[in-house]
This record gives sequence, C-alpha cells and structure tokens, in this order.
Amino acid sequence: MSIWPRIDSDGIAFDGNAESTTLTDIRIDLRSLPSMPELARVWTELEGRADSSFFLSWTWIGSWLAQMPDGIEPQLLVARRGEDLVGLAVLCPRSRRRLGLLPSRCWMLHETGDRGYDRLFMEYNGVLADRRFADEVTDAVLYWLGERLTANDELVLGGLTPAAERSARRVAARTGHTLQLRIADSAQWVDLGILRAGGGDFRGGLGRNTRSAVNRSERLYRSRGTLEYRVAETVDEALAYFAGLEVLHQAGWQARGQAGAFANPAFRPFHERLIAGGVPRGAVRLVRIGAGGQPIGYLYNFVHRNRVLNYQGGFAFEADNRLKPGLLSHVLAIEDALARGEDCYDFMSTPAGHKPLLSNAEQPMNWLTLGPDRFSRRMEAQCRRVRGLMVDAVKRSLRGWIAPAKGI
Repeated sequence: MSIWPRIDSDGIAFDGNAESTTLTDIRIDLRSLPSMPELARVWTELEGRADSSFFLSWTWIGSWLAQMPDGIEPQLLVARRGEDLVGLAVLCPRSRRRLGLLPSRCWMLHETGDRGYDRLFMEYNGVLADRRFADEVTDAVLYWLGERLTANDELVLGGLTPAAERSARRVAARTGHTLQLRIADSAQWVDLGILRAGGGDFRGGLGRNTRSAVNRSERLYRSRGTLEYRVAETVDEALAYFAGLEVLHQAGWQARGQAGAFANPAFRPFHERLIAGGVPRGAVRLVRIGAGGQPIGYLYNFVHRNRVLNYQGGFAFEADNRLKPGLLSHVLAIEDALARGEDCYDFMSTPAGHKPLLSNAEQPMNWLTLGPDRFSRRMEAQCRRVRGLMVDAVKRSLRGWIAPAKGI
C-alpha cells in the first residue's frame, strides 16, 4: 500500500503529537483521499476481509464519493495493526452554528452534511474493519476521534449497526462525552433461515388477514393475464426498470401531496451510477412485477453477502383497495429470495405498513451524535426531541402500503 499524503485535520483539535495515536496496538491516521483507483483497490481488498454491510461496500462508497457535491472535503481515516491495514472510514468535516448561534464543528461518518445528498440514506453504518479485530478497530477509531473533539465539536454517527452503536457507547463512557439520539428507528427483515427450518412456506406463516389479502390480490391480478416477476439481467434493462419505478413512485407520492425521492436532484444520477456498477456484480437487483403485460410494481434491491436489502419501490395503486401491488410485490420478492437460497429479505429502516406484517426479525438502527457534555448540546437535543415527536406524529398519520421515499 502506498504512503498517502497527510493533511492538516481542520475541524478536530489535535495536540502537537496527535497526528497518529495508538490504542492497544492499533495506529490511526487521518489522510487526504488517494486517487479513486488506488482507494478502490485498497478498499476492496479490506472489504474482502471484513463482515461489512452493503453500505460499506465499494459499490456504494465508490458511487457516493464519485457523485459527491462540490465543496465537500472527505478525508480518509486509516487504521493499522502492525503493518496490516485493519480499518478504513470516510469522514467529512462540516462547520455549523448550534442553535443558530454557537460555532460548532462536526465530523460525519459516511455522510456529508449536505441535506439533499445525505438523503440518499446511509444505513448499517460503521467502520470497514478486518473481521478478526472488528470491535477493537471500531473502538479504537471512535475513541481516537472522540479524544480530539473540542468543547463545541461532535462526531455524527448515522444509521449505525448495533455493533457500531455498542462501540460508540463504550467510547462515550471512556471519554466522558455524551451520546445523543438524533433519530431512533429499527430495521425489520424476513429471516429466511427461520422459514426454512419451519418448512419453507412463507405465506403459510403470515397472519390470516395478511395471507388472505395477498392471495386475493394475486387472484385479481392473474385474472388480467400472466403474473410476471422478472429480474433485470442487463444494465440497460435495469435502468429501464428504474425509469419505470420513478414514474410509479412519483405518482404515488404526488397523489399524497408529497415530493417523492426523485425530486431530490442527487437521487437519480447517484443511483444510475450505482446501478451501472452494481448490476454486473450482482450487487443490485431491479425487479418488474407485471400482470397482463402491464407493470404493477418495481422493486430496487441490493444484494450483499446473501442478504437482499429493499431500498426503494414504485407501485401502480388503483381505486380497488383489494389490489395490493406493494404487498404482493414484496411477497413475490421474498419467495424469490427463498428459492434462490438467500439468507434474508431486509426492509431496512423505512417505516411502512407492510414491514411488521411480513417480518420475523428486528433490530434497532439509530442516528447518534457523540461529543462533550455542554448545555448547548443538551438544549439542541431537547429541540430535536420535540421536532422528532412532531415528525413521528405526521409519519404515523401517513403510513400505508407505500414505503416512505428514501432520497427525498
């Protein structure tokens, strides 16, 4: 691995000897990004030794870096144990004013601070770490950063895995910093191993009303002609499905007086790049569900380490509420994943009505900030809690068969 140029870490208050620190025998450095080909080589090599999520794969991170808005200066955090590279993370510095008044500096883990761009929605976040030392590396990285936060600084940790959140809590206890909750959520999924152990009949395990709704909807669609579930086989076909998804997705959201994911100018170019890179690797799966030759739904899923992650969908809703295009599309996708021998179908953190009806497993996924305990941070957190309660009330009133739009 080449020696990359180091930079002055503006935004973190280093003491005179703090360019590199050792916790146990792990050394941490913060550096400027190398060239994209060099970073791709190093990242994918470590990815092969890690048990990381899709969102820490080069498929996602490479697209995210390539499409990043102007004015963002991402920096690369590198962790080594001896001569071995054992951890990587991308951090973006951001200046802001807390409560609109107090100058504050943030370090954002795999986010930028650009509201539109961050609505691409990082989930299952953490540090890309060698699986042999994953907890130790994550602890070392977060501690190294936490040590360098001055009075008004904070580390922004969005969409953490449970393991990364446990590490953040250990670091908060060790440094005396507070860990504040920005957004509380959970990921729900269908554990296909549990289904196989029980005989492999997904629909048979659904609640009576849900099973009835799925089967009735399927019969009604089949009365129109062939019910087709087709996975795009080429990039061009996948991009055509993505365009079809946009039409149905936007129509569904606009019918509810809301903008939809594609109203975000960062959304389409980012995902077109992700699809172009991910389909040939089998990491992106675009699906068209049709009846009688007409589309009733599209699903945009990721596939990583035998896990299917549902990111977005678009469905053709009709006046007849017996037709459940979203519910049926997900059921068909789950049955397809089961037939492929995949491990799970993950709805991730999107709050939607179908998730509790179809899922059999769940875990928390939270958005946190780590920083010194200051009155201004406590006040800001209280304002955030009040605002969050209001947003939750609105979400509850809007929940239905359309999943909220990641990327809005």
